[in-house]
Amino acid sequence: MSGLPERFADVAALEDFMTAPGAELAADLARADGDIMVLGVGGKMGPTLARMAKRAAPGRRVLGVARFSERGLRERLESWGVECIACDLLERAALERLPKAKNVVFMAGHKFGASGHADFTWAMNVAVPFMVAETFRESRIVAFSTACVYPYVDVGGGGAKEELPAAPPPGDYANSCVGRERMFEYGSRKYGTPGRLMRLSYAIDMRYGVLHDVAASVLAGRPVDLTMGYVNVIWQGDANAQALRLLARCTAPTSPINVTGPERTSVRWLAEQLGARLGKTPILAGREAPTAWLMDTGEAQRLLGAPRVALPKMIDWVADWVARGMPSLGKETHFSTRDGQF
Repeated sequence: MSGLPERFADVAALEDFMTAPGAELAADLARADGDIMVLGVGGKMGPTLARMAKRAAPGRRVLGVARFSERGLRERLESWGVECIACDLLERAALERLPKAKNVVFMAGHKFGASGHADFTWAMNVAVPFMVAETFRESRIVAFSTACVYPYVDVGGGGAKEELPAAPPPGDYANSCVGRERMFEYGSRKYGTPGRLMRLSYAIDMRYGVLHDVAASVLAGRPVDLTMGYVNVIWQGDANAQALRLLARCTAPTSPINVTGPERTSVRWLAEQLGARLGKTPILAGREAPTAWLMDTGEAQRLLGAPRVALPKMIDWVADWVARGMPSLGKETHFSTRDGQF
């Protein structure tokens, strides 16, 4: 891969760079034989992950599964060589008709609006994983999870390690995410299915993410809430690459691994850095709590190396993107939420 760009001219340039695979990914996918299926390909990260997989392994089938309610998504994926299958994952019969790909990346789930639709949240985050674990018992399964399965940890420490027992704060979303992991664990132990539970914290795209939320608030003169005072973030291209590389590092039974940037990043510092680049003085509200969702990524770095894109470069990119009024997905992270009500 070439050096890092100074900026992205448009969405096409952004996605082209974000989905360019490195040599490590191509080598790891060569060790994980068979077709690659992305369940829940229609989310924020799914399209770029599927495109990266196809670019890394052009001779392999990459299948994207979703309801495809977003206009143009199917056509865009197919233009990249991704085979699209429309499927409601809540329909057991439809799920069982899907091709039995050797490699499955599970990205489906429900977060925002969880507090108002608890039944749907639990169905998507627990019932669907149970059915997937049974249906794809002969596959490798890398399942996207979240830092939200952990309790809040001291911001002065090194972050939660994988062996820390899941004990999330109250709320349907975080607790149903523990349920998601338990369903994949159950299936893996029952059938010997190899897998990984990828506990991801805040992937960064120019169009959404913690950096985008903070930059947009600073530029618009809106207060930046400091209550959740520290976060971990990772470039989305790095997160996608690590997810795909984990297909070659599955364990039986399945096991968790933390994936995010190595820095314990201060939201106050982020606001100040973005403000300097945007020529704005940030308005800061609240005080940092002594705890936050933070993770230790020592195991991921041992297996996969450090993320390629460092935090200062991400800040430069986001500031430039927001300053030019470039497209946003319009999906806030609600990173400052501490009561579990998403």
